[in-house]
Amino acid sequence: MFYAYVLFSPTTNKIYIGYTSRNPEERLFAHNNIEKGSYTSKFRPWVLLFWEVFDTKAKALGREKQLKSAAGRRFIREFISNQD
Repeated sequence: MFYAYVLFSPTTNKIYIGYTSRNPEERLFAHNNIEKGSYTSKFRPWVLLFWEVFDTKAKALGREKQLKSAAGRRFIREFISNQD
């Protein structure tokens, strides 16, 4: 299994989009607690907005790429707005 996932930092209003073969909640823990000197370490804490499951790495990477596009980022910002 592969996952495309979206993190949000409510304190800095930053979005992080990634993919992983690990459980997304484990990746969230790593972003918040383990990784040092990475992009995500500068904007902690992160919350996991959502993730999607794929059967291949290529599909997860494709979705990650789509979410990083302008349309994908609009979708994510609208998703965040609807959570309030």
